[in-house]
Amino acid sequence: MSSGTSKIVESIMSVAQEKADGIIQEANAEVSQINANAEKTAEAEKTKILENGKKQSDMRYQQIISEAKMNARRADAFNQAIGELKIKASSGDEEYKDSLSKMIMEATQEIGGNDLILQLNEADTQKFKDDLSSQGSDSFEIEGIKFTLGEPIDAIGGAILKTANGDIEVNNTIEARLERFKSILRSEVAEILFK
Repeated sequence: MSSGTSKIVESIMSVAQEKADGIIQEANAEVSQINANAEKTAEAEKTKILENGKKQSDMRYQQIISEAKMNARRADAFNQAIGELKIKASSGDEEYKDSLSKMIMEATQEIGGNDLILQLNEADTQKFKDDLSSQGSDSFEIEGIKFTLGEPIDAIGGAILKTANGDIEVNNTIEARLERFKSILRSEVAEILFK
């Protein structure tokens, strides 16, 4: 190759190298800009996610606190109601006697038997024994159904009835009734508490 041709090739190579270097610099600058933008976007997204997470965390915290306060108020209301029921049951007033009779008859109908064992709390058992002492027996009849007074139970009030062979038992104590009706009572208590 002649010296003139060599100079032309060198010149073309030099221009091509300059263009290639320029393209590489532009590409590197563009990559740097894309990386910088991506970092800003990622940082903004991270901040947004953290803020949303904090808000959700705060909301959940407040929800848990509110639920705990509401449950505490419900528990207080139930405890107060249980306290009043204990007083009512231990007073032996007519309202309690009527309620006890209804609880016994409801349990009797649920069992559907004729020869039943009736279990009451200590105080109610003693009252029945006192009433039955004139008959000299622990058995009595109500509406053609024979009842035998069983051992006292630990309950606020109400009754447990069993068939004579013990196969069927209906727990109609105040505690059992409260437990059965708790979901209904819970909404009524909530209504009263949050009026």
